[in-house]
Amino acid sequence: MPIYEYSCRGCEKVSSYFVKSINTPLEPACAHCQGRDMQRRISSFALGKTARSVHEQHPTSQGRDYYSDPRNIGRHVEEGFRRYGMDMPSTVRETIDAAREGHLPKGVDP
Repeated sequence: MPIYEYSCRGCEKVSSYFVKSINTPLEPACAHCQGRDMQRRISSFALGKTARSVHEQHPTSQGRDYYSDPRNIGRHVEEGFRRYGMDMPSTVRETIDAAREGHLPKGVDP
């Protein structure tokens, strides 16, 4: 479901339009001044990132070996529960503890 952006030639503001498919007819009107003299813009877009590119862009003080150490499995999950003041469900705690001992959950390949 694409989102199209148009700029109004009257007030020069940008309006976005969410449509069901690329074949959906669209007659854009400015969301700000209701003008009909609209020009389609090239919208920004997101790119998928690989784990390597994330590590290269955001190096950590722990280094790459941090993620190979089983003691660090689940650290971000634990931190998230602490940060939001939530109690960690026992099933999550058990899964993290088992993974740290080398027992991966079913369906997870080593």
